[in-house]
Parts: sequence; structure tokens; C-alpha cells
Amino acid sequence: MGVALLSLPCASGLAHAGGLQEEAAPEPPPARTAEPGAQDAAQPTPAPAAPVIELPRLLRSVEAPYPPEAAREKLEANVRLRLRLDAQGQVTQAEVMEPVGHGFDEAARTAALQFRFEPAKRNGVAAPARVTYTYVFQLAAPVEPAPPPAPRITMTAAKSHAPDTAPEEYEETVEVTGVGETQAERRRKSAEAVQVVELEQASMETADLGTALARTEGVDVRRAGGLGSGARVSVAGLSDDQVRFFIDGVPLELAGYGPAIASVPVNLVQRMEIFQGVVPIRFGADALGGAVELVTDQDVRGTGVTGSYELGSFDTHRFTASVRHLQESTGLLVRAHGFYDDARNNYPIQVEVPNDLGKLAPVEVRRFHDGYRAGGASVEAGYVDRPWARRLLVRAFLNAAGREIQNDVAMESAYGDVTTAEGTAGATLRYAQTFDPGLTVDAVGGYTFRRNRFLDLGTCAYDWYGRCVVTLPQPGEIESRAVERYVNQHTAFARLNAAWVPVPGGAHTVRLAVAPTFVQRSGEDRQLQARGEADPLSVGRGVTSLVTGLEYQHDAFDGRLQNIVFAKDYLQDTRAKKLLASNEFMNLGRTAHEFGVGDSLRYRLSTSLIAKASYEWATRLPRPDELFGDGLLIGDNLELRPEVSHNFNLGLSYASAPSSRGGGFRASAGGFARLADQLIVLIGRESYFLYQNVYAARALGALGSVGWTSPGQYLALDGNATWQDVRNVSTEGNFGAFDGQRIPNRPYLLGNGSAQGRVGDLLRDHDELLVTWRSRYVHGFFRSWEGLGAQVTKSRIPSQLTHSLAVTYVVRDMTTRLSWTLDLQNLTDSRTYDFYGVQRPGRSLAAKFTLER
Repeated sequence: MGVALLSLPCASGLAHAGGLQEEAAPEPPPARTAEPGAQDAAQPTPAPAAPVIELPRLLRSVEAPYPPEAAREKLEANVRLRLRLDAQGQVTQAEVMEPVGHGFDEAARTAALQFRFEPAKRNGVAAPARVTYTYVFQLAAPVEPAPPPAPRITMTAAKSHAPDTAPEEYEETVEVTGVGETQAERRRKSAEAVQVVELEQASMETADLGTALARTEGVDVRRAGGLGSGARVSVAGLSDDQVRFFIDGVPLELAGYGPAIASVPVNLVQRMEIFQGVVPIRFGADALGGAVELVTDQDVRGTGVTGSYELGSFDTHRFTASVRHLQESTGLLVRAHGFYDDARNNYPIQVEVPNDLGKLAPVEVRRFHDGYRAGGASVEAGYVDRPWARRLLVRAFLNAAGREIQNDVAMESAYGDVTTAEGTAGATLRYAQTFDPGLTVDAVGGYTFRRNRFLDLGTCAYDWYGRCVVTLPQPGEIESRAVERYVNQHTAFARLNAAWVPVPGGAHTVRLAVAPTFVQRSGEDRQLQARGEADPLSVGRGVTSLVTGLEYQHDAFDGRLQNIVFAKDYLQDTRAKKLLASNEFMNLGRTAHEFGVGDSLRYRLSTSLIAKASYEWATRLPRPDELFGDGLLIGDNLELRPEVSHNFNLGLSYASAPSSRGGGFRASAGGFARLADQLIVLIGRESYFLYQNVYAARALGALGSVGWTSPGQYLALDGNATWQDVRNVSTEGNFGAFDGQRIPNRPYLLGNGSAQGRVGDLLRDHDELLVTWRSRYVHGFFRSWEGLGAQVTKSRIPSQLTHSLAVTYVVRDMTTRLSWTLDLQNLTDSRTYDFYGVQRPGRSLAAKFTLER
């Protein structure tokens, strides 16, 4: 009879050696199973006192059939598996660490996925774990096992008979190599002012990253239409470029996915980390309102393939694919990603058109000139986990997108021939290594070329039905003149992060970050040149910036208290030429130098309750698009000055342990204040936008969330709300007349709610049926300053309540996950508007298929 042995003494020793620390222990050891982003490699967390760990215990084992071919050839094997266990003790992933072939790997993996463990526990709280499990296939005569030595626990398993052979005896030994929190959990419990959104669920649904981000408290994402339209992201009261976006430590606009977060395929991202107001130095960022880090799949082991296809209303098609392979013997890693999006965006909208009497009357029409198409690909190759480098990777990418423009910024005039396009290409080089004693370095650098095109060469004036109603005296729908603009931008950048732990395993860490960026821009307006007029885009313009940060982290009281204090230095040099009314160019040059400091504090009141406080005197330097415009719909403003702000955050979070009786509860509450000066805001004009300093603004807010998951995870309920009051406090200048008024065109009250039902093992083992209901509420807000005009005539976006329903079926088999989703958005077909009166899509239906292997 076979015997399953659970080796506790060996397990305990390995668990301790793996560094099972409350804040620092990686779920797999970082040198072997994860590729950290730039932020993680350069900030090893000191190891506080080890918590009390209870190891997982095997409750149910399943016999693996002996492979017939191996049995005939009298072959034996030991198959080492890495098993991932969730907090319920279910095996969610089984990976062969050293393939042996002959059918042994598949047999062992299939059996291990059906094992059941009593979950590991940390300080009495159930926790996920990873274990290595050796499955021994051995041809031998039956032998009665000797009594195992204490404290081994012996459990019997069914006999296994290989064809044409005697029964086998096999021993199964579980060795715990790491029991601890995931990277996302460690980030949540750090001193940083951060929220973590894991995207496994979103990757199976039709939501894009913008939609997933908008479900988080304190965050608002607004769109100027359907797929591919411009988006405005607000984090804790501040928005637009005051919030910076990164993907694996690289600025999003330099990573080959386009500048908008919604253009990044959700299936290529594992989680989002949202930093509110206080931004760690590792990003090398001059962010004022916060940062959003997109973290891609960091698992580099073995061979993996993922893909997805989405078909939706308004002729929407979205496709993503990725593949990776690691050659274990040499450490050579090759990865590739690709995506393609296509949408007509011909959804119904409500507009006013003249009736038979010539009076404006509301009608429903379909958008006829709002198509969007984008695609991109990247290839990465290099070495991982070598003695001379933990990471040495080169990545090359190419991206292109094109969009039709249907209307002006306030949706008052229809266009039929205006188009924009953008293309980017570039490469990055990443190097990471750990040096003795206690020094780690992570560096990434690269070059990106971006080309924008804006065409307004139409000869017709269109109505909302898409008809050419008037032949224009000269080409051009927007500016009553033909426009053919091309803008080229060359960007070179680097991010260097270094961390030093003076005493290995100690409570002190010092970090340094240096981030230079060089931007050179030029372009042409061919129609201006054809008319012999001076072209403001033809002259070269450049911006050089350098952000340097120094940080000190201290952990005290056995890791319960963590404090991070930091300082930043900002330097920017701008070189440009301004076109004067005399058609002559005037040289403009400016150097800006600012300094900032900050502190983040976390105190763990209990294993479930955490309090945080943080502050940063932050600076944001004007971006090239703000200074020079984008050559499309945003004009230049070379008079912009850096904006600064005093940012404060307070927060309290609670997360109970999973309970067989009451389920798991979670809740958070917090508040923020932003005292900003020289605030840069995107202001809408009749036919274009312009960035301007609002001089001074004050943002106060409160946010909170609550959630509950039933025992067995059959039902999950979540809700959150955000109140933010963003007001102009300038007493002079262009906006002095609006002192004390809310800054227009942004909601001040919004909330989200969701309910999800889950049924497992419905048609087969390891399958799931998920039914998810989501609701979103946005309170009404003014499109312009609230003090302008009479109350009854103010331009106002009404309050909005929308609902969606998603049904997902998931099948897991060995290391493969398949899912099918039907997603119905805006169930009630409500009229929704985000800003400047542009109507969003109504009711829509989409289907999505995903594969992960």
C-alpha cells in the first residue's frame, strides 16, 4: 500500500530559511520565480521578527496512474512540482520544476491539482502558500512501510498498479519553501499610500483598464466617447498629467502602448498599484496628484501562452496574445506581446437638429465618424537569474493607432473628415543585480520615437446624420482652413534605483533614485507652409529634466511600525521658440528648480487593523504636451510654471481572516487634502484645449470602502464612495473672480457597488460560474464655473446611475485556464456624460474568450 508522508521538520526549516517575514518574505523566492519591476528590485525590506507559521497539511491525495509507456520500458522517475495553494488549501497551480518526460510530468501534475490541504496559517490567519512536492514513481514489489519517525504524520493512499508490473510504492514529501503574503498584500500593508487592484477577474471580463481603475475609491475616470477616446483620470482630487502612469517602472508614454491607460490591454497587466498624492522615489517622477503603476505578469518560469478575443456592440473587436519561454539551463528568456483593437463606435446619441420649422429639436442619431483602430507588438529577450545579473533584458516595441473625430469638445458641431493618428517605436534595456553586502541595483533606460498626425482637409460641412449639407469655400471643418500637422518627438530616458541595507536582515534601508529625461520635438504644418506662412511647428523644441530622490526606511517594534522619509530634487531646462505676430520667432529658455520632502508612516494595530499617515511637498514639472501642445487639439502655452502642492493622507484599513462562520470582512476609511499652487488645468476653448495655471487650488476629500465574502467564497459584496471638494482659491489673476468656487467639469460625489455569486465544480472539477453585478453612481456637476449665469441656465451634467451584469464560466485544467464571459453594460440604457457634454455609449453587449496556459 502506498504511503503519503508529510515532512514537518524539513518543512519548518525551509520555511524559516526562506525568510518568512511579515513585510519582506516573497511568496516565491524573488531570485527564482518572479521578475520584479524597477520599484521592487531596488528596495529590499528589512526583515522584522518572524511570525508564527503553521504549515499546510495534506488532507487528501490522489493516485497518479503510472504512464503506460514508462511502465513498459521499466522507467522510474521523481517529479518535482511547485504547488500554489490558496487560503482555503486548494491547489490552484501545479508546475513541473524539472521535466522528466515519458508521461510522468502530466500524470503527476493532474493528480496534484486534485489534492486538498489544510491551509497554511500566519499568526492564526489562513494564508496562501507555495510548496514543493516530490512525486516518486517507482517500480518495486509491495513493501509494508515502516512506522514513520516522529513527528512525521503518516496517511495511507490507494494502491497504484502499473500495467504488466507489480504494484508500486511511492513516497510523497511536502516541503514548504515559502508561506507568506503575495506581493500585492505586502504592498497594501506597507507604509506607502497605495491601493492595489488585482486584475484576474477583470482580465476575464470586457472591461478595459480605465473601467477597472474607476471602480476604486478615490479614483475617477472620465471619457470623451467610446473605445479609443481621450480619458481624464483623477486620483484624490487631482487629475490629468498631475497623475503619472508607469508600466513595470517605465513611464507609460515611453513603453509602446500609447499615452492613455485605456489603450493598454487589460490581459497584459496583472495588477494596478495606485499611489495617492505621495509617490515613492523609485519612479523618478515629478507627480503632483499620485501615480498608477501597471504591473505585468512577473512569472518567467517555463513556457507560457495567453490570449483573448472580445467581440462587442458597435462593431468592437479586441485581441491580445503573449508568449514566453525560459531555457532553464542557460537562463535565456524570450517574451512577446501583441494586441489589436478595432471599433466603429457608432452608438446612438441625443443631439439637437433643426426641425421643419427651423427650430432646434432633440433627436436620436448614430455616431458616423468615430472609428478607432490600434495595434502593437513587443519582443523582449535576455537573461535572468545568472551569477552576473539577476535581470539583463532588451525589449523592442512598435505601436500605431488612428482615430476619427466626430465632434468638437462640447458636442455641438459634427465633423465628417477630421482624423488623428499616432505611432511609436523604441527599445529599453533593463539590468538588475544584487551585490554584497546588502546592495541591490535596478536600472532601465531607453529611447522612444513618437509621431502624431492631425488632418482636417475636408471640403464639406456635415450634419448629425452624416450628410454633407454645405460645400465649404475652402478645406477645413474646425478652423475654417486646411490643417495637415505632423509632430515628431524623440525621448531618451533612464531610471536608476539603488538600495543598501547596512546590516543584512536589519531594520534600516537607504535608497537612491536618479531619473534623467531628454525630449526633442519638431514638426510641420504642411498647409501653412504651402500658403507661405510661418510654421510654429517647424522649429525645434526641447525639454531636459532630472528628478533625484533619497529615501530612508526604518522598521521598528518587530515590524509593527514602518516609516519612510524622503527628499526629492527637480530640475527642468526648456528650450523653445515662440511665433510672434510679426511672423518672427523669439527664443525662449527657462530653467526651473524645485525641492520636495515627504514621509510615510504605517502602524499595525493588530494583524487585521492598519493605520497610515503620509505627507509630501510635491512638485510637477510641465510636460512637453502642456508646454508645446500635441499638434492636434491642444494648443501651446510656453508660459506654464511648475505646480506645487502640500499633500496629506490619512487612512485606516481592516481585513479579517477568512472565517468558517462569518466569512471575511474588509473595510477602509480615509481622508486627503491637497493644497496646490500654480495648478495646471486643461481648459476647453471653442475648438481646442489649452493648459493654464489656475494659480491656487484646494482639494479636500473623504473616501471609504466596505466588503464581505461569505464562507466558501460563494458570495462577495463590495461598495465604496468618494467625496472630493476641489476649489479655486486664487484671489487674483485670470481666475481671481472665481475665488472659492468649485473647479468646473469634475464630479464631487461618486460611488461603486458590486455583488458576485460564485459556484464551483459545476460541470467538472475546478470549474467556476461567476455572476457579477456592478453599479456606479456619479452625482451631477457643473460644466463651467458655478458662479456664472443664472441657476436655471447653468450648463450641468446630470446625476447618473448605471448598472452592468457579467456572467463568466471558468475551466481550469492542470496549468490551463479557459474562460467565457458575456458582459452587458449600462443595462438601463441610461444617458451618460463624462465632461464637456460628450455622450458616452448606451447599452452594449460583449463576449470575451480568454486562454492562459
